[in-house]
Amino acid sequence: QVQLVESGGGLVQAGGSLRLSCAASGSIFSINAMGWYRQAPGKQRELVAIIIEGGRTNYADSVKGRFTISRDNTKNTVYLQMNSLKPEDTAVYLCNFKIRLSPYRSGMDYWGKGTLVTVSS
Repeated sequence: QVQLVESGGGLVQAGGSLRLSCAASGSIFSINAMGWYRQAPGKQRELVAIIIEGGRTNYADSVKGRFTISRDNTKNTVYLQMNSLKPEDTAVYLCNFKIRLSPYRSGMDYWGKGTLVTVSS
């Protein structure tokens, strides 16, 4: 059974910073990609940032230059450093891992339960 647990959300003033973490536990063969999504009230879930094997990253245009995604493969953990936060960054942030449970199986999506980030103006 694979579990993803996020931490690091909270309330911050505009211009401030937060660092999110998401750690996977369980019987994992490999993690192909780690990503962060967010969902604001009344809006669709959107990709914030993703990092794949080899370290290549991709960001939503709205967070480029402000957010940085990184991963620690030894800890099966992904981080999202969020700087210069804006009120429009307020959302529930969810991590998503594409995990292979064995070398004979393709990757599957696993989601964390989410952590709330609130940015006040």
